[in-house]
Amino acid sequence: MRAPVSLTTGQQLPSRRIGPITQTDIVRFAGAGGDFNPLHHDPEYARRAGLPGVIAMGQMQAGMLAGYLSDQVHVEHLLSYAVRFAGTLAVGETLDLQGTVTAVDAEAGTAEVELTATAGERTVIAGSATVRVA
Repeated sequence: MRAPVSLTTGQQLPSRRIGPITQTDIVRFAGAGGDFNPLHHDPEYARRAGLPGVIAMGQMQAGMLAGYLSDQVHVEHLLSYAVRFAGTLAVGETLDLQGTVTAVDAEAGTAEVELTATAGERTVIAGSATVRVA
């Protein structure tokens, strides 16, 4: 097992940019996850539902955010992870992932991390995690 990383309260994790998101990205995730809701692959259906076009599954962005965090702290040190779906992600948009360490408990050897996935000025996913630290 890899050693836990050292984090400090207020530390900004290196950001990551993904995209622009393509229809292929969405279709591949649908196949992997089994989510074949037409909102994710049928532009006419999505427009009839009041959207400008197809949207990515929230779980796709949540997975990208989890992967981003795991790359920073090593997956074996991720103790808890929670997300709130806050907006949609459309084909052609770019996703920016960021994390901030909000608290470190040296005695417990843990840190709290607030996470966001944004598309432009909009938050698409807001999350939080507890990680093991050195």
